[in-house]
Amino acid sequence: MITALRSLAYTLIFYSGSLLLVLAALAVAWPWPAGVPVVATAWGRFHRFCTRWLLGQKVRVEGDLPHGSYLYIVKHESMFETIDLLCLFDRPVIAAKRELLDIPLWGRIARLYGLIPVERSSGASALRTLRAAARAATEQGRAVCLFPEGTRVPHGEAPPLRAGFAGLYSLLGLPVVPIAIDSGRLSPRGKFMKRAGIITYKVGEVIPTGLDRRDAEARVYAAINALNPAHSSDKLSP
Repeated sequence: MITALRSLAYTLIFYSGSLLLVLAALAVAWPWPAGVPVVATAWGRFHRFCTRWLLGQKVRVEGDLPHGSYLYIVKHESMFETIDLLCLFDRPVIAAKRELLDIPLWGRIARLYGLIPVERSSGASALRTLRAAARAATEQGRAVCLFPEGTRVPHGEAPPLRAGFAGLYSLLGLPVVPIAIDSGRLSPRGKFMKRAGIITYKVGEVIPTGLDRRDAEARVYAAINALNPAHSSDKLSP
């Protein structure tokens, strides 16, 4: 009962607040374009506040998270990390599926913010677009984040990496920081009910540049799946 009430409160308050912040971003976009990332950061903090105090979800980061010219490869289990990355990094640029930019109002703000659209069916063309946008972001000192599985996956599953990671790793020439997360335990994809507990980010060892494709993919695959039940306990809070 408490979980249901918490989930309802979160849905009502977070999405209502998000609409107001989208409108605020639209209002500042023309006179003050630099204000869009400011509003986006506020949205990330608002989301963190709502998940903490309405859902009872705390965040823990294990390992040292380096900042600088890196390619951040993140496990993707829930909408949680899509927004929460705004709290981990300063104005991160996130590669996301092209369909998100078609969402009314939000899609326009996402473009202005610098979200990198990925057309998963476009192959080499999508990779070139991704590379150009990622290079521009790193030149601006912004973190580039990629979800290598291409979509959200249930906690415990470890699908193969999509080809986009290997291509971007080779073309950008940046060291990689792999990050595991277990958000799907508490906020599973497509589920209204969200449980209280601790969501953990586990930062893996930095993967240097210049490795062959199979070696780089194997290291990333192991690191981003380090919080799966086969590797760690899967305890939920009561």
